[in-house]
Amino acid sequence: MFKNLKTYRWFFIVVSFIIIGLIGFNTVVFFNRLKEDERTKMEIWATAQEDIRKIDVNNKHNNDLLSNETVLKVLQSNTTTPMISYSPNEKTYDYRNIKDSEINTPEKRDRLIRKFSEEYTPIDISFNGEVLQTLYYGNSPLINKIKYYPAALVLIMLLFFLAIYLFFRTSKEAEQNKLWAGMAKETAHQIGTPLSSLVGWTEILKTENVNSQYIFEIEKDIDRLKTITERFSKIGSIPEIKKTDLVTATTEAIDYLKRRSSKLIEFSISTPNRPIYVNLNKQLYGWTIENLVRNAIDAMKGKGSITITIEESEKYALVKVSDTGKGIARKDYNQIFTPGFTSKKRGWGLGLSLAKRIIEKYHKGRIRVLKSSLGKGTTMEISLKKIS
Repeated sequence: MFKNLKTYRWFFIVVSFIIIGLIGFNTVVFFNRLKEDERTKMEIWATAQEDIRKIDVNNKHNNDLLSNETVLKVLQSNTTTPMISYSPNEKTYDYRNIKDSEINTPEKRDRLIRKFSEEYTPIDISFNGEVLQTLYYGNSPLINKIKYYPAALVLIMLLFFLAIYLFFRTSKEAEQNKLWAGMAKETAHQIGTPLSSLVGWTEILKTENVNSQYIFEIEKDIDRLKTITERFSKIGSIPEIKKTDLVTATTEAIDYLKRRSSKLIEFSISTPNRPIYVNLNKQLYGWTIENLVRNAIDAMKGKGSITITIEESEKYALVKVSDTGKGIARKDYNQIFTPGFTSKKRGWGLGLSLAKRIIEKYHKGRIRVLKSSLGKGTTMEISLKKIS
């Protein structure tokens, strides 16, 4: 099915380009034909000018009145082609079908003459071997409009292809989002069954002579599994967002990760001494921080330092997670948030994609690579709008 869809898409694109090519080619042919007709029309007009001179010189009367009227009709019929005629004997200029504002100074007139000369070769009007006038003329308004038609057509087709591309892209992203959401919900469902069993076994252990510290640690991990299950179940649905202290939420997430990370990882956190309130879903935000920290640990290969800094501007709260890992190539700054992209030998490439979805779609914030140097480390930044 997908193969056929791809074939049809390419067939449609190829046919569209062929149609564009044919329309463009025929437009060029039509344009050149119009220019040839314009040239022929002006040559007829120039010949009529010569004929009217001959009639005046020979001073013919009644028997040539019909010819005289015909010539005058030819001269008067051209009401569209802009033209400038120059008489070398009188050193005067005359013009037709040109606005006064376009030729009211010698500079404008000379500029038009140069333009007309580039469009068409000037025509000399002669009598008895003497050049009486030189005719400069340009494209009529119709030709000028047609001249831009191919460019407009190409622009329309490009916009059409862009619309098709965006449609396919958004459709693909929507399909991927449904897939990720379905996987997340199924994962939450699968975890729920053994989790319920663990809760029951914990209650049984409490009745046995078991070290209470062990049971306490087991319960903490069970609570953690419940949190993870709730996180997965929220993917694909609208989570509850409420006013939360960002400093406390971040500190709690980091404290949990510190207790369950290797002693080779050195954590440091710098926060303001007062609350910073934002609209937040605490569980999903904690998941985002966890993803950033675990990516940092992987980038450092299990040994190094992680620094978490919370800053604020007038409108935004900024959470920065820095590591001393291998760094990210600049060309991959945006790519790392794409579902399936990963630099690990094992991994689904979903962590940062989900983090971006959580921060930008659910919290209307922004997550990005603030800076990174290969071999030195990376700083990721989350920005969230503050509330009072």
